[in-house]
Amino acid sequence: MDPHKFHGKDIPHIKLDPKMTIEDLVNVFASSGFNGRQLGEAAKLYAKMIKENATICLTVSGAMTPVGFGGIIKTLIERGFVDWIITTGANVYHEDHFAWGFPVKQGSFDVDDMKLYENEIVRIRDVYIKFYETLEAEDKVIQKMFEDEFTDKPFTTAEFCNLMGKISKEKSKHPEKSFIATAYDYDVPVYISTMKDSSLALNLAVHRLQDKTYSLDFVREIIEQAAILYDSKKSGILELGGGVPKNTAQQTGPLLDQILRRDDGGQDYIIQITDARPDTGGLSGATLQEGKSWGKVQDAHHGIITVYADATIAFPILALYVLSNQKTRKPKRLYKKLDKMYEKLSNDYFKNPVNKKRSKKKN
Repeated sequence: MDPHKFHGKDIPHIKLDPKMTIEDLVNVFASSGFNGRQLGEAAKLYAKMIKENATICLTVSGAMTPVGFGGIIKTLIERGFVDWIITTGANVYHEDHFAWGFPVKQGSFDVDDMKLYENEIVRIRDVYIKFYETLEAEDKVIQKMFEDEFTDKPFTTAEFCNLMGKISKEKSKHPEKSFIATAYDYDVPVYISTMKDSSLALNLAVHRLQDKTYSLDFVREIIEQAAILYDSKKSGILELGGGVPKNTAQQTGPLLDQILRRDDGGQDYIIQITDARPDTGGLSGATLQEGKSWGKVQDAHHGIITVYADATIAFPILALYVLSNQKTRKPKRLYKKLDKMYEKLSNDYFKNPVNKKRSKKKN
């Protein structure tokens, strides 16, 4: 359809009804304009990804777990609507507060932070966390979890989160309040795109000072992530915010095509929810169309939608929409398949005559 011609769906004179469902509301959005329309179409695209049994990656930037949204992620995992996750260390760290029953409360953004400091309260916008009862308590949990783990061999952040989920499930007060524990149950790999930039890594410092070495195999995990895309018939990403998680998921295409010399073409679908501007040149605001020039997405015209909105508003709408109209999918249990997918990608890489020559030169 030529977008330069006067055709398309009529804009309705919208009427709201007290009996409307979330599906009705999404249809209202989709029939309107601007970011309301983008949000409606994004919800429908998410449903399409689920219907087509696409392998779905959820990327999470910003402070989404301190506001309780880990519970939404947990539900999507249980329904089979999220197959693997890339997030920040902060989101994993703060999610664990809920599992162990450490206090997180609503506060205020219009406040004197000098007084908060004196009262031993840490602030994330309008969310309050207690310095000792929450942060220090969580630090002790993390330190104990990993005191004798991963000090003898390289590990990935997926392995790190899997063990964290296992321990939280078995020993925390409220394991049902942790999407990390649920990811462990459903074998959903959870990667931390910036491990050292979080309290998770800070808590390993006390063990490193006792000469315990932690060797993060970051190269293996980016190959694993590419192998997930390579093994998928259809693949999509739901991006909450931008940042490093967004790029980590999208760079799977360039790794396969640009570096490993394939021609797979990147993701089939990407939904991006962001409030970042594209004109500053930052990755968080970079358009999905721009990603096509890098081979991050299959098509610059179809299967990609950007919603310029606050993710704390848009994400629950998308999630509730698919929860209301999509049947539960059988979990793909990718975590247990990572070794096989890695091996498959490796074997196919060396089948390429050019890559065989590279290998012989090294030997």
